[in-house]
Amino acid sequence: MLDFIYYPVSFILWCWHKVFGFVFGEATAISWILGIIFLTFTVRGIMFKPMVNQVRSMKRMQDFAPEMKKIQKKYANDRQRQAMEMQKLQKEHGVNPLGSCLPMLLQIPVFIGLNWVLRAFSHMPADGSPKTENYFFSQHDVESYNQAKLFGVKLGEAIHNGVTAIGGSGASGWHWNVAPVAIPLMIVAGIATHLTARHSVSRQNPESATPQTAIMNKLTMYIFPLGVIVFGALFPLGLLFYWLANNGWTLMQQRVVYTKIDKEDEQRKTEAKEKRASLGPKPGQKPTAPRPGQKPVQQKKNQANNGGQKKVTKAGSPQGFAQTTSATEKNKPADTTPEADTKPASEDGDSSNGAKDNGTGVPGLIKDSTRKSGRKRR
Repeated sequence: MLDFIYYPVSFILWCWHKVFGFVFGEATAISWILGIIFLTFTVRGIMFKPMVNQVRSMKRMQDFAPEMKKIQKKYANDRQRQAMEMQKLQKEHGVNPLGSCLPMLLQIPVFIGLNWVLRAFSHMPADGSPKTENYFFSQHDVESYNQAKLFGVKLGEAIHNGVTAIGGSGASGWHWNVAPVAIPLMIVAGIATHLTARHSVSRQNPESATPQTAIMNKLTMYIFPLGVIVFGALFPLGLLFYWLANNGWTLMQQRVVYTKIDKEDEQRKTEAKEKRASLGPKPGQKPTAPRPGQKPVQQKKNQANNGGQKKVTKAGSPQGFAQTTSATEKNKPADTTPEADTKPASEDGDSSNGAKDNGTGVPGLIKDSTRKSGRKRR
């Protein structure tokens, strides 16, 4: 039913077994153990990118944890509205809660597949005939696995057999001859599980801590490692090596990823600090911001915009009508000579006599029409 899981797992294990079997021999236990370990590394390498996204998502959730607390407090009596606001907040920050669970969910099928493939090596047909194949493994590979021993213990044996789902090969009951090899592996796997959980807890934001978070931290730091040690007695040796390799990879991966993320955060903070410093006033420089109540400074209009003209008031105009003069006229020298002075001297002489022009024969008299025409128009 789960052949779509069993075949890929058995194929990866078969490839690595052939690689190390070429070096150490296919019938040796070390080639099978290294095959199982590198099967684990292959799967975890495929899931490296999702794991990095998981760490980033968890960090973003810790950053806006105070906002989540406010929502929980505000809608404490309305669970539906609280869930809606939580989803809205997570969408705004680009956080997917299911994405953080993806790497863990992907490891479950691999664990189930490897456990079934390893157990299938020792499952003989009901008619008593020898087992001829195990997914990608041939009859020769099946016999090689069943005969491989580590310190005199077969890789398919467990301390206790009898549990159908995860039990080892051989007769049911306790097999204490397996304990000297299995117990150290169980202890190391439990320690690796504890260190992995402890490292994750140390990265949590104290502001995001809740009673539920504290309970989960205790479970992952103490109960889960203890469970690995206790229930490890039911796992065959091959599956214990998988568990040990998986926890060792997780521990090293956490350190690498967290160190990288810390450097990125530090670089981002440094760039933001430099940007603020470049926008702010230099040391000793007076601020250029306007004072409170200060009117904005208006720029003077360019005279070129109005054709080089400006308004002037002509002298002698009682109404004070504004007239325009060009800039070229303004620059001309003022003409202070009256029109009478521009006439020829002969005309002046004739005007001064007044006898011939006015027709009266009396010197010094001027006609009324001449006087009126000589008046300035007011």
